[in-house]
Amino acid sequence: MSEDLRPFGNPGSEKFRLDAYPFYLLNRAASRYNVVIEAELRTVGIDIPTWRVLMILGEKAPLAIGQVAKSAVINLSTVMRIVERMAKADLLVSAPSEQDGRVTELELTDRGREVLAAARKVTAPLYDKIIKGFSAADFARMLDILARLHDNLN
Repeated sequence: MSEDLRPFGNPGSEKFRLDAYPFYLLNRAASRYNVVIEAELRTVGIDIPTWRVLMILGEKAPLAIGQVAKSAVINLSTVMRIVERMAKADLLVSAPSEQDGRVTELELTDRGREVLAAARKVTAPLYDKIIKGFSAADFARMLDILARLHDNLN
């Protein structure tokens, strides 16, 4: 049986160790990921926020701008600026929702879909590198654990 590391991850504990604090480890991994993926995305002329919006709309569109902001984990005012920039670059279009004219919906343009395809192509090898050595069970467990951490924060 392995040692219970939970007490070492508690910042209120005298036994606290940074290497047992899950949020430090999550931030460290996310920061490293952002540095590495940003270099790949630059090769197709986009940044991480644009990548997030492209990926979200590539999965489901049209989508309300508020939902894009929530899914991208970016505040609405920032997403609005990103969307404006992306519209000028002909990556997406925005229009009032047919169901509720107060809601702005977003959808990729043909150019947006092309840039998304190019971004997926350059980021796929990085994804393969990141998950190397993870079994299907490891990967599923990681996704479950991350979802549980998120749910516990609600």
